[in-house]
Amino acid sequence: MELAYIPSPSHGVYHLGPIPLRGYAFCIIIGVFVAVWLGNKRWIARGGRAGTVADIAVWAVPFGLIGGRLYHVITDYELYFSEGRDWVDSFKIWEGGLGIWGAIALGAVGAWIGCRRRGIPLPAYADAIAPGIALAQAIGRWGNWFNQELYGRETDLPWALKITSSTDGRVPGTYHPTFLYESLWCIGVALLVIWADRRFKLGHGRAFALYVAAYCVGRFWIEYLRVDDAHHILGLRLNNWTALIVFLLAVAYIVISAAKRPGREEVVEPGAADDGVSDGEAEGAEKAGADSEETQDEADSTEVKDEAESAKKS
Repeated sequence: MELAYIPSPSHGVYHLGPIPLRGYAFCIIIGVFVAVWLGNKRWIARGGRAGTVADIAVWAVPFGLIGGRLYHVITDYELYFSEGRDWVDSFKIWEGGLGIWGAIALGAVGAWIGCRRRGIPLPAYADAIAPGIALAQAIGRWGNWFNQELYGRETDLPWALKITSSTDGRVPGTYHPTFLYESLWCIGVALLVIWADRRFKLGHGRAFALYVAAYCVGRFWIEYLRVDDAHHILGLRLNNWTALIVFLLAVAYIVISAAKRPGREEVVEPGAADDGVSDGEAEGAEKAGADSEETQDEADSTEVKDEAESAKKS
């Protein structure tokens, strides 16, 4: 008997007149805004200019979406190119299907282009945006909830996810809410990176590498719970192997980078410090002017009083 479970939305698309509003797309968009907002705060704290993170995100986000979709289509090509399938569906990104590995890889290419145009070191930018990316993933995973996808094995736990759809091979029932597990894990990763960055002053891409390594740990065990179709190699799902390999690479980067380039970048954005000095000088000049005017007013007031007293005496 099912005493408690997480219900699934009856549908993932809502209509505002003729305009379709898709829950999956909204989750992705909200995640991007959160990532840019947090990244901007961290970038300013590191000595960068306000707005730089958003300017570079204009390059990174489209590249990331394309990369995420490419990874999904390539690793699940049978969903789009096998007999009875329509290859045009491979372009329907709103129906779900973004691989985080491709999104990060190609998104990094877009970020590199944006950073290069502004003379900014990519590792410094990656460190600033890392916890924001983790939060964006946490929010984006709720898009899978709207689409009733990426759930795990059957379970009768109180937090089981109730699947009601029977399309595309789904079997109605209660399953592990792996989307929720990953969402909560990503929030934990974001908090870990923020704490570690403050505690150890991570620089030169090490905060980003910590995010990657921590995410891979969670993705490995969460992936093990999933029951959707996937390619297997030596008994493990493809994404398990990807998580393992990327984890090792991220840890190796942290160790080697810390040995070769300890500490943190002193300058993350050329000219940003000069802007701060100029702003400070301008404020100083305004304050000096205000003090001068106040002194002059006091002198004028004293002079008027003296004249009034002289007039009384005469």
